[in-house]
Amino acid sequence: MANRLADAASPYLQQHADNPVDWWPWTPEAFEEARRRDVPVLLSVGYSACHWCHVMAHESFEDQDTADYLNAHFVSVKVDREERPDVDAVYMEAVQAATGQGGWPMTVFLTPDAEPFYFGTYFPPAPRHGMPSFRQVLEGVRQAWSTRRDEVGEVAGKIVRDLAQREISHQGTRPPGEQELAQALLGLTREYDAQRGGFGGAPKFPPSMVLEFLLRHHARTGAEGALQMAQDTCERMARGGLYDQLGGGFARYSVDRDWIVPHFEKMLYDNALLCRVYAHLWRATGSELARRVALETADFMVRELRTNEGGFASALDADSDDGSGRHVEGAYYVWTPEQLTGVLGEADAQLAAQFFGVTEEGTFEHGQSVLQLPQDEGVFDAEKIASVKGRLLDARALRPAPGRDDKVVAAWNGLAIAALAETGAYFDRPDLTEAALGAADLLVRVHLDEHARLARTSRDGRAGANSGVLEDYADVAEGFLALASVTGEGVWLDFAGLLVDHVLARFTDPGTGALYDTAADAEQLIRRPQDPTDNATPSGWSAAAGALLGYAAQTGSEAHRTAAERALGVVQALGPRVPRFIGWGLAVAEALLDGPREIAVVGPSLADPATTALHRTALLGTAPGAVVAVGTPDSEEFPLLADRPLVSGQAAAYVCRGFTCDAPTTDPDRLRTALESP
Repeated sequence: MANRLADAASPYLQQHADNPVDWWPWTPEAFEEARRRDVPVLLSVGYSACHWCHVMAHESFEDQDTADYLNAHFVSVKVDREERPDVDAVYMEAVQAATGQGGWPMTVFLTPDAEPFYFGTYFPPAPRHGMPSFRQVLEGVRQAWSTRRDEVGEVAGKIVRDLAQREISHQGTRPPGEQELAQALLGLTREYDAQRGGFGGAPKFPPSMVLEFLLRHHARTGAEGALQMAQDTCERMARGGLYDQLGGGFARYSVDRDWIVPHFEKMLYDNALLCRVYAHLWRATGSELARRVALETADFMVRELRTNEGGFASALDADSDDGSGRHVEGAYYVWTPEQLTGVLGEADAQLAAQFFGVTEEGTFEHGQSVLQLPQDEGVFDAEKIASVKGRLLDARALRPAPGRDDKVVAAWNGLAIAALAETGAYFDRPDLTEAALGAADLLVRVHLDEHARLARTSRDGRAGANSGVLEDYADVAEGFLALASVTGEGVWLDFAGLLVDHVLARFTDPGTGALYDTAADAEQLIRRPQDPTDNATPSGWSAAAGALLGYAAQTGSEAHRTAAERALGVVQALGPRVPRFIGWGLAVAEALLDGPREIAVVGPSLADPATTALHRTALLGTAPGAVVAVGTPDSEEFPLLADRPLVSGQAAAYVCRGFTCDAPTTDPDRLRTALESP
């Protein structure tokens, strides 16, 4: 019999709809039920592509005895962290403060007032590795609730008070300047893995936001070291098992320092961010590898993540059927020498094994290998390799595919829109720009209400019940601003303006300019979450600063620019100390220091070849955070086009920074030079 999750919009919650556990979604009614029955709440938080979430579900939540115990003594609440990042953030902060570590599945026990008093992540069905079993934990919590209620209340109260005191107090008074950005670069150099690329040890995550900072810092200052770190990291990631050498796209992270064995789930946000990074690396260097990876990653997103409604699905699972009915991590992606021979024949299998680093002992489990590019590609026959890749991809397509979480998350679609719009423009792939427009159209039709408020998610073209958080408003605005620059359609600038106005009105502290992750009128949790540091995606705080700055550059709005500068105060404080965790804030600070530059391209029509050439040159400029407006002199779609006449009847480009403008030029080469000068 299905439980209360059967009608949920989230595929992750629906995966638990047939559990014998009597799950509730996160609703006031769940906590009222706990109060009525005088029992604690078990809060279990996970997401669809999370391997250990599936393991714990199978071991404990599908087990009838465990479910009977839970149903008798607890109210059980299931949350998809991707739908409710606010709930996830608040309780994860408590878990990390109490245990020194966090992760998913997150397991938290709460009072009926939603105050946490006992924490953990994954609990096994039997005690192992020094961990108690899940049943032991349940019995311990139940006993404490029955016999030591005062103590439980004291612990919960203290945790809530401690959380309340963790307000962001290190708000700088001004945005970072030259000195702080140079210090941040020095800090990154210290943590850089010169041998393997990337930062820190295992597990190793793709440092997308830091890479954007390094590329922007190089563009503004000419610092070769910054470009080298970005280039080498991108090359190592793209040659390793983190990158899908057959189908394109990146896995979530590498379990080792060498980028060999990935954690196989593929997330929309990683692929959107990395697609854009590689496109920007190509723009800066002309690297053929960067071009290939940007395009293959864009094609992966469109081919495997696009939904029927035109949006982009959240993720592909790490696990899939290995052909024997068992769900195994990586089964879809790994190969043995025998499997290569079965598909390619003896001679081509040997070539493929050498090219992709497939060995008898394997680089993964059970003699299987993750495909990599250990060699330099130049020594192989390109046609032969293309044939081998095509045949392996066709054979792989016959394997049981990983599951797809097809809910559309507003923020991550915003990131995908920016990446696809720019990649389409750089590489003359109008189909990619069309895909970005399709996703933007879905967000406007389904996620935006009549007050321009965003729904966090949708599925099958229907908006979910949860309100957008700061990152949704910021990343969607960022995507719309990129789309406006690429297409010359001013309506996207208008929509971005509606979203950043919500940031000012509902997410900003008017006194300090600090930003909150939830709106002032959102559901009140035990604290209002607020985190300026990046995680797998840019923090809502940094992303909002970037969108506010870009919108101000397009429109000349002083209020939006001031808000961006105030928001960047936190980067002045944190950038020199923890640069790895505030990369997008540092990237936005680079744009602020550079201007950012405002480029207006006017022509007799958008189809005019001279206009197109100037527009393309403007988009390919590496000046950090530059904004581009294109149109005819009488167009009213972009404020930057006002009072910009043609020059001798010809298309012209105007470049301004701050309150000064260069003389207009009709020559793409002169425009290119103007945009490259630090």
